[in-house]
Amino acid sequence: MGTTRSFRSRHRRRRDRRGRGLRGPLLPSSLPAASSRSEQFDALVVEALEPIESRWADDLAMLDVAVDEVPDVRRPDVRGLGEGVLLDGAVPLSRLVPVGVDRNGVPTRARIVLYRRPLEARAKDPADLADLINEVLIEQVATYLGVDPEVIDGP
Repeated sequence: MGTTRSFRSRHRRRRDRRGRGLRGPLLPSSLPAASSRSEQFDALVVEALEPIESRWADDLAMLDVAVDEVPDVRRPDVRGLGEGVLLDGAVPLSRLVPVGVDRNGVPTRARIVLYRRPLEARAKDPADLADLINEVLIEQVATYLGVDPEVIDGP
């Protein structure tokens, strides 16, 4: 019984050294700087997708949008990624995955996958990144619907 108490008191002293208290967050969670880069990127995607979804809601009901860090490019030939890949040179920025069936035989919905790292690497600042995400989404939604990108971005 005595060893348990001494362990607890010793453990407490180590966590609150020099009486300064426990460390807390540097910024309140309500500030934009408190969110991670991936959370900020996700927010930009949602912001860019909202006007498109509001205009094309019925046509996009069976489409999902996802974000991956980087594309899976284990193969040296980028064309091996399949149709619907939006490239900048040899680097995939996004991919439109068609409706299909997964390995377990479960039907899957169509989805647009945006690759965060390649998109961030091509943007000079946050405004440029927002514009790039918007352009990529418009291009991929247009491909999904089989229309010209100007129709999606139009008034």
